[in-house]
Amino acid sequence: MKRMRLEFAGAGAALHLVGGNRQVAGAILRFGRVRPARDEPFQPLKQDEVTPEFLDRICRKLRRWHYDIVPIGEVMARAEADAPKFVCLTFDGGSRDLVEHALPVLKRHAVPFTLYLPTGFVDGVGEAWWLALERVVATHHRISLVINREERRFKLDTVSEKLDAYDYLGTWLRALPPAELSSAISDLCKRHGVDLAATSRNFAMTWGDIAAFHADPLVTIGTATVHLPALSTLSAADAAREIRMGRAVAEAATGRAQPHFAYPFDAAGYGPREIGLAGEAELATAVTSVSETIRRGKTPNPLALPRIMIDGRMPSLRALRAQLAGVTV
Repeated sequence: MKRMRLEFAGAGAALHLVGGNRQVAGAILRFGRVRPARDEPFQPLKQDEVTPEFLDRICRKLRRWHYDIVPIGEVMARAEADAPKFVCLTFDGGSRDLVEHALPVLKRHAVPFTLYLPTGFVDGVGEAWWLALERVVATHHRISLVINREERRFKLDTVSEKLDAYDYLGTWLRALPPAELSSAISDLCKRHGVDLAATSRNFAMTWGDIAAFHADPLVTIGTATVHLPALSTLSAADAAREIRMGRAVAEAATGRAQPHFAYPFDAAGYGPREIGLAGEAELATAVTSVSETIRRGKTPNPLALPRIMIDGRMPSLRALRAQLAGVTV
């Protein structure tokens, strides 16, 4: 239903009939992984993935729609200027897929973009718990683990049961403090024969991989903490440390100032406290997962910039155009 509404609105946007279209200054787009389509029926993280072909189509269409594609460092100036509409491309997670599948597309179109790195993953010490959980659920018909000191069992015979279990367990894990999350996912993986360390290493870029991006003047390197926790689950001191240490590690590795930041996970992972901590860390910009455009005459908070998520479940250019025009459903 959401896709149908956006498709219909996208057709109207093409004719400049969508309400609020002329009040939109631009938008920041949020991408996750970029990799070829897969046939597996169980894909709980598909919303965070797009194919290289769809990324290519987006780059082509943005130019055809007369959007200026700008780096994150220019967003605030463009938001306050009477200028053509802009789009900023951003990529979260530091997935190795971005080197193989996204970078060739972006270089071919010569577009600027921002890469937000969780530096602990690049250093090889992060835990990609969401991928380990996906592996556990995908490869078993029964699983068990301890939740709130109680042994819980899940039947996973159908795709629907697997998706329900993944959603439930993912929500539970994300809400845990980092130490408890690490203990819980480690226990789950040990019980069910999944190598958490190998899964995490295979997912993440190395600093050698990042050299391919770092050498490109069109690329802005940003950070997304060290271990990618939901900051709202941390004490203020620990959250501040994650923000500052992520930036410090990236600056030491690249030899450049890295004042751009992405709050990890969804809108529930940050709030006024986290915005304040970003200000104390003297960041230039910080992006969220709040799905909105940037409006003319309404200067956004540079430390709470909205982003439109490019949802892999709805690879539709009409839907994207509707969102860029300011349509929400």
